[in-house]
Amino acid sequence: MENIFNEDKLESVKSLLSTRNKLENAMSQMTQKGANTTLVQKRFKAVSVGLAVLEDRWYENPHLYTGTDLAEARKVLTGLFPSIENNYAKSRVGSPQRTLLARRLKAMKVAVQAIDDELSNKELKDNL
Repeated sequence: MENIFNEDKLESVKSLLSTRNKLENAMSQMTQKGANTTLVQKRFKAVSVGLAVLEDRWYENPHLYTGTDLAEARKVLTGLFPSIENNYAKSRVGSPQRTLLARRLKAMKVAVQAIDDELSNKELKDNL
């Protein structure tokens, strides 16, 4: 994974924390209304895994996620890219929403790269 400045690291962690909190609130509201929360739960777990992998890599804060968890999180996060990119394209230049979407997309892409790196390392260890 390429070198990332401390400011970008902090921004990515903040963005993923914000996204996770948003998903947690959505899950709570949907549960109260009796709505199906399966999709939101998958997204919540994927963002949590991505955040944990980044914190492990940057701050040596180990996580307990398995290779299967990492692969599923990667799939869910990459599945969100088109939606975020579409909303970004529709947003007004200079708007807070556009900034939020740009940061969210960047953070998720960095998390996916970290997951890919970790999956590669797991495969190498498994093959030894």
